[in-house]
Amino acid sequence: ERLLCKQDVGSSILPGSTINLKNPGLAARVLAFSEPTLHMMNSIRLPALPPVPERRLAVRLTPDALRQVRGGHPWVYAEAITSAPDGAESSEPGALAVIFDSKRNFAAIGLWDPTSPIRIRILHVGKPRSIDDDFWRDAITSAASKRASLPQSGTTGYRWIHGENDGLGGLIVDRYSETLVVKVYSAAWLPHLESIVRALVEVGEPDRIILRFGRRAQADQSVQAAGLTDGMVILGDAPLAPIEFLENGLRFGADVVEGQKTGHFLDQRDNRRFIGEVSKGANVLDVFCCTGGFSVYAASGGARAVHSVDMSAPAIANTLENFARNPETSTTAHQTTTGDAFKVLADLALKGSQYDIVVIDPPSFASKASEHGGAIRAYRKLAELGLEVLKPGGRLLQASCSSRVSEDELVSVVAGAVTATGRERTEQRVFGHAVDHPVGFAQGRYLKAITAIID
Repeated sequence: ERLLCKQDVGSSILPGSTINLKNPGLAARVLAFSEPTLHMMNSIRLPALPPVPERRLAVRLTPDALRQVRGGHPWVYAEAITSAPDGAESSEPGALAVIFDSKRNFAAIGLWDPTSPIRIRILHVGKPRSIDDDFWRDAITSAASKRASLPQSGTTGYRWIHGENDGLGGLIVDRYSETLVVKVYSAAWLPHLESIVRALVEVGEPDRIILRFGRRAQADQSVQAAGLTDGMVILGDAPLAPIEFLENGLRFGADVVEGQKTGHFLDQRDNRRFIGEVSKGANVLDVFCCTGGFSVYAASGGARAVHSVDMSAPAIANTLENFARNPETSTTAHQTTTGDAFKVLADLALKGSQYDIVVIDPPSFASKASEHGGAIRAYRKLAELGLEVLKPGGRLLQASCSSRVSEDELVSVVAGAVTATGRERTEQRVFGHAVDHPVGFAQGRYLKAITAIID
């Protein structure tokens, strides 16, 4: 069974070969691989990774934590663990932690991470199941099936695996045409990374795989010791330019090696399409434009003029490149401003600038609980500034990508700003996650977007 995971499959087996394995299903699966798939597996370039720890950790949780795990919550925090083996805190990240109830019955299994407040990331709940190649392949196949319709609708850039919400907590995979970007948020994935990558190749047959890391994982000693770096190419050729992909038929480019997140903010796809549908003849302001998603949709939807604002010069450059990729935007007057959004909005108000549509899509202002109050104040200030440059009867869209700010809080922020200016909201709508960003638990619903006509 190690043949698939540890050895050089490409040079060991050819289609049609006879193979003597104890597992007939595995043998059949290997023989079914096409030559290109075998070649891709042979071409994976990963350094020597830590082995999967042989020791499994038997743990027990508080009654409330056990109830939440059985209810589908994917995280177990350190303080929720009431019993663990001696030396568990010094165990290697990626050990399998088996959760038992008070009657010593199996409840769940997950990845142990002694370096994180989230001590266990749940992989499976219910009846016992082995965490092996079949498990990874089944999980990835299930996630891929949920997105199967997207390419048929003119979208080749989308989230392929949405972490906890697809049962693989701390692991993100975004697909840009034939390029996969694997983003790891926990060192607990290191011992399993080779198996994961091989399963991705088997299920998705990509031309290229890029490995990215979240800040905490990138700083982890075990990641550094393994020689893993953010943006390394582990399959295929290094990209010489942004990877081009389609989103609802529009063309974009993603810097998959150094760009923010994995190169593009894929989660706003449906909201961008909505703005495109209501932008005909409009003058549109896109604040925190990033790679110009809302701007391109507005222009391709027939906007008379679009003003893109971001504090990052590379983001503005990416926005201009994405406009150039879509010839239908050429009839729209396009203005760009590089600067702090709060100051730019204030300056536009002083000049008396007015827009038919104002889009405010800021980064997360609350990455930790202590930042919640400041985030609410920042959203409120942005809403007030946005309303100052919004024409009577214009449309405001304001978004939040922080799970610590609830939908009700964002609605209240916008409502308070509207009331403070003596105006009224009509046609209010609340948008959430697209199909490739499913929500599997309460904290998984991080994205909210409020849009309304402001009279």
